[in-house]
Amino acid sequence: MAEAQDDYPAHLATYTSFNKLVTFSILWIVLVLVSMAIGLVGHLPLLALVMGIGGSIALLIAFAILS
Repeated sequence: MAEAQDDYPAHLATYTSFNKLVTFSILWIVLVLVSMAIGLVGHLPLLALVMGIGGSIALLIAFAILS
């Protein structure tokens, strides 16, 4: 039983890291889909490109800082 208590911090760290990875993935997929919609449906390809690249960089920086 002592082993289970010793493993709890490791499991908690793994769960937290996985939760951040899933959140990042969902936000990035939504960002890409919105950028594609703006570029293709909205006929604003430059705005879509800037938003897609800028948003991806912002997500990477935000999740790197929050880690």
